[in-house]
Amino acid sequence: MFLRFFINRLIWLAITLWVVFTVSFFLMRAVPGGPLDRERRLDPQIEKNLAARYHLDEPAWRQYLRELGNVVRGDLGYSYRMADFTVNEVIAQGLPISAALGIAALGLALTLGVAAGVVSAVARNTIWDRSLMLAATVGLAVPNFILAGILIIFLVFLIPVFPAAGWGSGSHLVLPAISLGLPYAASIARLVRTGLLDVLNQDFVRTARAKGVAPMLVIFKHAMPLALPPVISYLGPATAGIITGSPVVEKIFAVPGVGMHFVEAAIQRDYTLAMGLVLLFTLLLYCANMLVDLGYSILDPRVELE
Repeated sequence: MFLRFFINRLIWLAITLWVVFTVSFFLMRAVPGGPLDRERRLDPQIEKNLAARYHLDEPAWRQYLRELGNVVRGDLGYSYRMADFTVNEVIAQGLPISAALGIAALGLALTLGVAAGVVSAVARNTIWDRSLMLAATVGLAVPNFILAGILIIFLVFLIPVFPAAGWGSGSHLVLPAISLGLPYAASIARLVRTGLLDVLNQDFVRTARAKGVAPMLVIFKHAMPLALPPVISYLGPATAGIITGSPVVEKIFAVPGVGMHFVEAAIQRDYTLAMGLVLLFTLLLYCANMLVDLGYSILDPRVELE
């Protein structure tokens, strides 16, 4: 069953990457401007030589087939604006940094979200419940770039605890991770509260309590496994949001991850770098959703992998 599921997902992954590549290729070339445009106009002969070097003087269909063949071989080409670096090298340098930021943000979201959801469900209709759900509602309404600005004002300028930007130590990770993770912690808290309240009202939980099982054991051993599947399902969109939100946050905090390169590639019309990062994000999102499906089937044996 698992082998069939894995092979099926690999086939759909290949189809998805091809569709994303095709759409991105033609959309990038449909936008006015190009990678050779500069603030100062290049000499016509220099521009002609650069176009020939990067095969930009060829018809679009020939460029498409050439780049598709290179991508299939794992060669994403040279960056147009970072001429000394290949796209593979840019990704190899920036991906570990973005991965560290994403893992920290997701870990923060899960830790705060699950803890707040459990406290809110156990203390239902108390001041704790209302306060936590109010904070969750506010967290859902505030975009991460607004939250980043608020954190910089309070924790950099008013109370200088963390550095404003850059990378190199653990303190540089804190503010970007909070900016990315808090909005998703709010959603996870609401999901955990709803799922846990539903499970705590079921008969087997009442039976466990009647037998004198410790309250914490009832919650974490009997109730939580049945309350977590909605959270596991949400991790796919949450991972997508963290990945797609990281370019903005990385740009604000000057984190040298792939997200910041993605913003620069889009602004400067760097076709090869933008294409490589689009395919990378697509691959990460697809793998995250596949892991969510596997996790859901583990938590709930009634779910079959297809």
